[in-house]
Amino acid sequence: MDLKDIRKRINMIDFEILKLLNSRMEFALRTKKFKSSVTDSQRENEVIDYIRSHSQGLIEPEFCKKLFAEIISESKRLQLEEVRLIGFHGEHGAFSEVAARQFDQHLMYISCSEYREIFEAVSSGLLHLGIVPFENTLGSSVTDVNQFLVNTDLQVIGEMKLLVHYSLLTLPETRPEEIRVVYSHRQSLSNCQGYLTKHNLEARPYYDSASSAKMLLRERPEATAAIASSFAAEFYNLEIVAEDIGDTKNNFIRFLILAKDGSHCAGEGNKCSIVFSTRHTAGALYSVLKAFADAGLNLSRIESMPNRDDPGNYLFFLDFLGKQTDPVVAEVLRQVEEISLSFRFLGCYPASNVQDHP
Repeated sequence: MDLKDIRKRINMIDFEILKLLNSRMEFALRTKKFKSSVTDSQRENEVIDYIRSHSQGLIEPEFCKKLFAEIISESKRLQLEEVRLIGFHGEHGAFSEVAARQFDQHLMYISCSEYREIFEAVSSGLLHLGIVPFENTLGSSVTDVNQFLVNTDLQVIGEMKLLVHYSLLTLPETRPEEIRVVYSHRQSLSNCQGYLTKHNLEARPYYDSASSAKMLLRERPEATAAIASSFAAEFYNLEIVAEDIGDTKNNFIRFLILAKDGSHCAGEGNKCSIVFSTRHTAGALYSVLKAFADAGLNLSRIESMPNRDDPGNYLFFLDFLGKQTDPVVAEVLRQVEEISLSFRFLGCYPASNVQDHP
């Protein structure tokens, strides 16, 4: 190992430290809801004492004390800024985070391991907003998200339609001709099957596309690449070998933005979403659709899914163009609720065009 190699290793460690510090700040922001004041002297002393007692090796306890005093100070600064938090599913670099950043560049983006965590955190006020994938152009919807939407009081306040570009990422020290194995989410690998077959690359499923990029950074396997967003390459300091390698060039994911209260955006919205189930009678679904047709309201989407709470029956997710404040819309919603077995108004929000991303 020469000086160049040693400095490369130092750079890698510094990069990892920065990412860990970012994660620590995210959790520090989450604690704000549970504290009456940003300053908690007892907790700060506990942290400093813990760090001092666990200082090992070459690092002097006093240095660690000063370092973490600065980290705590930065945490308090962020908490005082009153930043708004939005939770997304997956690791940093996920397409959900890309969509969240395009929705609002002034938010703080919080990684969540499960969809349930997003819904519960927004409901409890731990997060201000949540963003969840709802459907994509390949014709599939996210069943778990649909079920949570049925059983939550959260409101949809916005949507984002993100054009998906899959990129092949690898470590800076890996030459493209050395790549033999590619990791990513099963669906991402399937969507890039043409590229993988053409280049004779072995596809290995990973639980998440952004996680596969993070794995490259941490484990640094040889002759290995990941398929993820180009933003993941930037976030994990990886090289982009090839861009836009998906088999379907116009694939986009539709995301919904969730909040506890959607009343503030109702006047700005021009698109509404509802979910309902019909009674076990002939023509029940037709009666619902007829109410919209008679009112001249344009349906932009309708999809059914089995109702877990009522086996044998179905739930229908319906989007239409219109304003919640329009008396015509209000009357149609009243009619639909009256003839439905169950009914929930999900929200009124500004419709989104398909957005590209770098």
